[in-house]
Amino acid sequence: MTTVDRLRPRRSCLAVPGSNPRFLEKAQGLPADQVFLDLEDACAPLAKPEARHTIVKFLNEGDWTGKTRVVRVNDWTTEWTYRDVVTVVEGAGPNLDCIMLPKVQDARQVVALDLLLTQIEKTMGFEVGRIGIEAQIENARGLNNVNEIAEASPRIETIIFGPADFMASINMKSLVVGEQPPGYGADAYHYILMKILMAARANGLQAIDGPYLQIRNVDGFREVAGRAAALGFDGKWVLHPGQVEAANEVFSPSQEDYDHAELILDAYAYYTSEAGGRKGSAMLGDEMIDEASRKMALVISGKGRAAGMKRTSAFEIPED
Repeated sequence: MTTVDRLRPRRSCLAVPGSNPRFLEKAQGLPADQVFLDLEDACAPLAKPEARHTIVKFLNEGDWTGKTRVVRVNDWTTEWTYRDVVTVVEGAGPNLDCIMLPKVQDARQVVALDLLLTQIEKTMGFEVGRIGIEAQIENARGLNNVNEIAEASPRIETIIFGPADFMASINMKSLVVGEQPPGYGADAYHYILMKILMAARANGLQAIDGPYLQIRNVDGFREVAGRAAALGFDGKWVLHPGQVEAANEVFSPSQEDYDHAELILDAYAYYTSEAGGRKGSAMLGDEMIDEASRKMALVISGKGRAAGMKRTSAFEIPED
């Protein structure tokens, strides 16, 4: 059984209505790491059946080079889900990387999607297990069960926060998705984001923040995205081309931090070697580095490499 790729770049995850050919065409030329073609909220109920076939056409005929290709189907409580999955995967399975499942409430819903994908792959002669699952947490029950959801299937690659439905599900006093509710002085989303992040990291998954709906307020987007990035999230949804560049920047390390992380890795490898004296800790300039430093540097260097960053400095072996 093929294993999924949990290390795909997902700094910017662009939402594109599956029923809009013009947007589907334009999305191919935008520098988003991931594009998800939406059959759920972005498609009116009467447009969903035709949108499935439109998505299949664009997945098969479009140029999605360098992008993670995802389709968001409808959630299991609707009448559309199974036909979404069957039509899209049978029609464009080899050109699809993941299925995004919205409003996940418990592990059984992930298992059901896994089983359906496996049956389609076997029937169609596709690689079994190659198509990943992205699970979207959008209500209180889903958050309470997020640990079980994160470990429900080897196909799962990401856990995603869906703020709009979540805010409604807990009666949050706000109509501005992504912004803090009035009257609460702290960060109303901190617990939610951290619980999702812990479940993701405990299972080797990526954690993705949801959308910011004030699409022309790029400064506001940067601020909200910056909070998620500071916690350790891997990326964020983007709803407008103007948000793509901001997301890519916010969820990439700075050049200074990337260079420093690579220097730590090189220095630690040298000092722990025979030639470097087999030291468990050593000095890099004025900084002491050890195994914990190496682990932290691996995170930053990994994000930089995934973003295609290039080093501007090199480690020099010290003279005796």
